[in-house]
This record gives sequence, C-alpha cells and structure tokens, in this order.
Amino acid sequence: MRLGVLDVGSNTVHLLVVDAHRGAHPTPMHSEKTVLRLVERIDSDGELDKKAADELVLAVAEARDAAGRLGCEELMSFATSAIRDAVNADEVLRRVVDETGVELRVLSGAQEATLTFLAVRRWFGWSAGRLLVLDIGGGSLEIATGVDEQPELAESLPLGAGRITRTRFAHDPPTRSEVVSTTAWLEGELGDLARRVVSTGVPDRVVATSKTFRSLARLTGAAPSSAGPRVSRVLTQAGLRQLIAFISRMSSDDLAQLEGVSPSRAHQLVAGALVAESTMRALSLESLEICPWALREGVILQRLDHSDGTEQTALLTGRRRDA
Repeated sequence: MRLGVLDVGSNTVHLLVVDAHRGAHPTPMHSEKTVLRLVERIDSDGELDKKAADELVLAVAEARDAAGRLGCEELMSFATSAIRDAVNADEVLRRVVDETGVELRVLSGAQEATLTFLAVRRWFGWSAGRLLVLDIGGGSLEIATGVDEQPELAESLPLGAGRITRTRFAHDPPTRSEVVSTTAWLEGELGDLARRVVSTGVPDRVVATSKTFRSLARLTGAAPSSAGPRVSRVLTQAGLRQLIAFISRMSSDDLAQLEGVSPSRAHQLVAGALVAESTMRALSLESLEICPWALREGVILQRLDHSDGTEQTALLTGRRRDA
C-alpha cells in the first residue's frame, strides 16, 4: 500500500510518501517540503494572515497533485500548532477543502504527543521499558511518557522554537538579556508539567524527536544524517550548554552556514536550544537519544493498525483474498 502523509506544521508543509502494510516497516519513497513558517505569520489579533492562507492553499494543492502522480492510494492530511492556535482556523480550513478537496485534520497537542510516542515506541520496541519522549516543533513542545504504546501522560505546551523566537526575541542574534530572561521564563513555564512527568516514574530511556533536536545533536558531535537513521545519536545537557554559549552570539545568517542546520530554521535555532536545555534541566536529564521517527510515522502506524485486517485474516486461515 502506498500512503501519503501531508503534515501542515508550524514551519513547513511536508509530504511524506511511504510503501507500507500492517506489520511491516514503512519504507520512505518520497519527501518534499514547502517552507511557510505559519507560526510566525499569525498577527496581533491571533489570525493567520491572508497571504499565508493563500500560500497554504497552494502548497496543499501541490502536495495533493504530487501524491496523485506518485500513486498514493490514500492521503492522510493533518495540521498542528499554527493552525490549531489561529483564531480564524475554521475559515482557513474551509478554504483549503473548498479549493483543494483536501480536508486537514487538526490534531490537539495531546494527540501530537501520543502519536509521536507511538512512533518512538515502535522504533525502540518493548525492551526500551518506560519511555520519556520530547519533541520541539515550531509552535509547541510535546512531552509523553509511559510503558505501553499509549502514554500515561501526553501533553503540549506553547513553547515551540518559532513561537519563542517571534515572541521573546527582538534582535538577531538575541541580546544577552533576552537569552537570560527567556531562560528564566521557560523555567516557570515548565515547572508544573515537569513535576507531573517526574511523578509518573523514572524513565528507562529518554528520547527526543524533531528537526530541532537532530540539529542540536549534530552540532554537539552526533553523526550526520548521511550516516543513516540507525546510527546512535545522543544529545547531552553539558554539550547543549556549551553550544548555547556559542550559537547565541551568532546571527541567523551565520548559523545557516553550520553543518546540520537548515537555512529555513536557522533563525529559531537559539530558541529551540533554550527550550531543549530548559526542559532537560527541569526534568533532571543529563542526556537523551535521538529517534528518527516522529509524528508523521505515528500517523502512518496508527492508520495501519486500524486497517481492516483482511490480509492478516487470510494469512492465518491459509486463504487468499481472491480465493
């Protein structure tokens, strides 16, 4: 089965095409992105501006057409923090479906955390024990923990790298006072959730997903993406503190030149690093592992789990579907 996943995120509209069936490892066949930075294009009234909505409609239409050309049997489409938080979200979503025929499912923060947790659980397996999973997006931070495939706690805070950049920083690079005040503010924002996470128990494995964490790990010495997804990659709090001291003095143009940093995300790297370091400190985490699977893979896995089971039934009974 060829499936398309269209992820309208806070930074990009991302189409991922995979070949997959239930019980098998989804094989990526195609990936394409359109950078829109929707989280940074919400005005003072909380509305996504018209130009951004126009560009979103165009990006969704192009992704729909690409999925068709690539032979996708199904296109699963969803939107996350930027659309979820826009006060004119219903209007924007109506435009998308009216003009493209694509209906975007708006995920809650808890759903994002839950689906990401599922992807990480499947990647590491049951031997990972109690998992603690962190994900920093453009608009929000997701945290989930548990011993099963459904987390015991799955929550989201509006602490994404793009959102923090837009609301907390007025300079590029941010001033020392902006960095210090943002770090103190993050401590207050994370306190209550950190206490609830800690109360669930000590994790056996701490895992992070998302482009932000991958970039930070690369900048602190982790293997490049060219080494493949199965290479172990680790981010330490000590390494992250040293990195912040370095990158917080660099402009976004200079950051974009660093290996492992996407030019489209360079301007929010410092904010992402501050969120990551503050979260690790709040949860007393010395290090964490990087997982290549995240929300999109979780959506795919959930879809496969809820397939009708015909092929599996045929296998168990020895009958072919066309018998």
